[in-house]
Amino acid sequence: MSDYKFISQPKEIEKKSFEIISHLLEGKNINPLHEPIIIRAIHTTADPDYADILKFSENAVLKGIQALKSGCGIVTDTRMAEAGINKKGLAKLGAYISCFMDDKQVAKEAVERGITRAAVSMEKASLDSHNKLFVIGNAPTALIKLYELISEGLAKPELVIGVPVGFVNVVESKELFKKCNAPYIISDGRKGGSNVAAAIVNALVIMAGE
Repeated sequence: MSDYKFISQPKEIEKKSFEIISHLLEGKNINPLHEPIIIRAIHTTADPDYADILKFSENAVLKGIQALKSGCGIVTDTRMAEAGINKKGLAKLGAYISCFMDDKQVAKEAVERGITRAAVSMEKASLDSHNKLFVIGNAPTALIKLYELISEGLAKPELVIGVPVGFVNVVESKELFKKCNAPYIISDGRKGGSNVAAAIVNALVIMAGE
């Protein structure tokens, strides 16, 4: 280990990371449109499983890029995902981001109805037709509520990023959402998280800005 040459420049670190990831992906048949997103997810987590567990519905990436180029609203289920999304990149596209998890009315209604704030947040977000990207990195109840809203014709997202993480309702919510008529990028199984959700959005923002 004493002979290891440490890389200190940020750009060089990122370049080397992407080179390593590209090597890990050799031999896999990956759609070129999906590859930048998969690479960003792996870069964020150091987990090459994302090459296999990220699932894309037909034209999901194109739908997301088109929505971003139109200056759409993005809704997240956590402040952590919101914080991790590139605001400068969004601004260049005229897009913007919202999170209603700490909204007082949302919190009050959630308590009164005995449901999660994440679910009520999705209801609130769906009232604004400018919100076209729904980004779920933590709460499976948000994904379940979105499924219900879409099924009832109350929400029409251009893309849903569904990567909640955990053990309760997580796998089931992802499998349920795949049944609805909406474009999605979903991580199979229990893996996911707000960092992964933000990484996926950031990859789309870069692609939309090219």
